[in-house]
Amino acid sequence: MKVLLIKTSSMGDVVHALPAVTDAVMANPAISFDWVVEESFKDIPEMHPSVDRVIPVAVRKWRKAPFKYLSDIRSSIKDIKKGKYDVVIDAQGLIKSAFFTHFARGEKYGLSKISAKEPLASMAYDFKIDVPKGLHAIERVRHLFARSIGYEFNSDALSYGLRKNDFIEPALLTQPYVVFLHGTTWASKHWPIEYWKELVLKATNKGFSIYLPWGIITEQKRAEELSRLSKDVHVLPRSSIKQLAGILMHARGVVGVDSGLSHLAAACGTAVVTLYGSTSAKLTGTMGEKNTALQAAFKCSPCLRKECDYSIPTDVQPACYQELVPKAVWGQLEALMK
Repeated sequence: MKVLLIKTSSMGDVVHALPAVTDAVMANPAISFDWVVEESFKDIPEMHPSVDRVIPVAVRKWRKAPFKYLSDIRSSIKDIKKGKYDVVIDAQGLIKSAFFTHFARGEKYGLSKISAKEPLASMAYDFKIDVPKGLHAIERVRHLFARSIGYEFNSDALSYGLRKNDFIEPALLTQPYVVFLHGTTWASKHWPIEYWKELVLKATNKGFSIYLPWGIITEQKRAEELSRLSKDVHVLPRSSIKQLAGILMHARGVVGVDSGLSHLAAACGTAVVTLYGSTSAKLTGTMGEKNTALQAAFKCSPCLRKECDYSIPTDVQPACYQELVPKAVWGQLEALMK
């Protein structure tokens, strides 16, 4: 059986689709996948052994000047049309993903209008699947796959399909090491810098080297500020997703805020503690064999706001993170690393 999966972005959402691919292969070992994905995230499906062909698109670039990139859009549509599929699954439920689904050759499955984030997307599907919105994002994709392809899955077992032997241990990194994933998009998801500093000192006092990735200049500056605390704290060079996956795969542990890299770390099977304040660990938290997603026990958490608007003065900002202090976070990570 040949399946086309359409899940383009964001990074965490792409990672969320990996367990469903593994479920399908466990149910039918002869199944294989092609995957339409945003070009900046193409490393993720390429890491799964059951993905044959990755079809990159560049929606984030195209939507800024669609007429400028018409030839690129046509080229991607041509790539999608090349394959003949038994099943086409739009696992995103957005108008942009439905656009690509429309051009695919095969029976099209996707979320119904009451289940999709953008109900109009369901018009592109031959078969519309109801999946409860209250489920975790990973479970929603797993249910969609199972009902589209026709199998049952074990919700108590979770595998992203990534194999440690496929990732060479980084030779230049000093073991034992931990990785702190401090970068994220929303201001309300950033853990306070003073908390990161305290966590750095706890880790180095325990004999760990610390490695700090970054993607944009503000993240690089934060990493450099933290690196000045100790000679055992290192700022990583700007890296690809696959390079970072190798680093995360062989780390002793990871602490991260709500970001795509934190989901990737959980997918790698590493001991991971992730921090949730403004967003919901219940609906979109990291999941994995050695993973703890900590939700701030604060009266307005999760608020789902990009900026914290809590008006009462607090010791740290965002206010909800005063419930997730470094001592507790490090204690959770130590327990997982054991």
